[in-house]
Amino acid sequence: MTARALVIGGGPAGLMAADALLASGHAVTLVEAKPSLARKFLMAGKSGLNLTKMEPFDRFLTAYGEAAPRLEPMLKQFGPQDVSDWAEGLDQEVFAGSTGRLFPKAMKASPLLRAWLARLDSMGLDRRTRWRWQGWGTDGALGFDTPEGHRDMRPHVTVLALGGASWARLGSDGDWAAHFRAHNLPVAPFAPSNAGLSVPWSSHMAPHFGQPIKNIGLYAGGLSNRGEIVVSARGLEGGGLYPLTPALREGRPLRIDLKPDLDLGALTDRLARPRGKQSRANALRKALGLSPAAQALLMEFARPLPDTPEALARRIKALEIPDAEVRPMDEAISTAGGVPLAALDDGLMLRQRPGVFCAGEMLDWEAPTGGYLLTACLATGLWAGQHAAAYLDANDGPQNRA
Repeated sequence: MTARALVIGGGPAGLMAADALLASGHAVTLVEAKPSLARKFLMAGKSGLNLTKMEPFDRFLTAYGEAAPRLEPMLKQFGPQDVSDWAEGLDQEVFAGSTGRLFPKAMKASPLLRAWLARLDSMGLDRRTRWRWQGWGTDGALGFDTPEGHRDMRPHVTVLALGGASWARLGSDGDWAAHFRAHNLPVAPFAPSNAGLSVPWSSHMAPHFGQPIKNIGLYAGGLSNRGEIVVSARGLEGGGLYPLTPALREGRPLRIDLKPDLDLGALTDRLARPRGKQSRANALRKALGLSPAAQALLMEFARPLPDTPEALARRIKALEIPDAEVRPMDEAISTAGGVPLAALDDGLMLRQRPGVFCAGEMLDWEAPTGGYLLTACLATGLWAGQHAAAYLDANDGPQNRA
């Protein structure tokens, strides 16, 4: 079977690559292993689809860490304002919350996906589900396990948007890495990103499961963040914690500042006030103004409490959570690892396989939640699709157009 432009993977990156190819006038076949498209995208949108983060570009770019220099041109082309314009171009009204996070007014992914697929269908997209990629054959054909049996395809250009290795039940299982390794293509090992922590609680923490701890500072290695976490039966979760995953998975301890708005001196003075006839526990509760969950966390890991106000203040501002471990990779929101950016040229084409482009979470980059993940998936998908179209134009001429 011949398809001049093939996209493998029906998530946001793959759909954006198909969009770019179609907009350039090329016929596109998109295949997806699951029975329906964009399952992880739909799951992420169930609690409110965070599309992007509306903030100055320089600050936005820092979220991508070491990958920022390579991703910068792609994010400049399709950054936060472009994401907003794109959603509204699909008749999905958006709004920015107080933190700059951008959401569709519908607060769901499904209306946006339906509108996007309807537009792609109207552009002529040929999409097929339950097609699982089996790698490259000895003759270079791409093999697929399909409902009709095995099929080979020999496209002129391919965009791979196969996802990372978390949430396997939704399609991101990382199985494609074995096909890469079988052909001596480089793959960086997968690792959890935006992951919770397993914490061996004592029974005293059980009443606080499900409770948030807000407005705290979090530190691990050289990374820091301010936000909130949630105490769960298995440990700690939450957006305040997730940006620290790179340090936590290296074994760096998590430290929490329970009173980030007070410096050490001010907190020491507050703790040194005479408590009169109050018990120490009651005086401490009133002096700190901690929520019950935050106070329970302090008592879980700071006992026996230091005797002097300054020593106690130091403990409160650097409460270490011992014996915590990053949750398993398949429970993580995203993964690090995948196709090294150095293995790709400036157009995201594999240097060792001309005509094969890669996009989305299968690339080796990571970013915190808050719209950064989705924005980069869309931006890299668009970039790969545009450069795949240019490759077709340069190598096949106009006869490949729809």
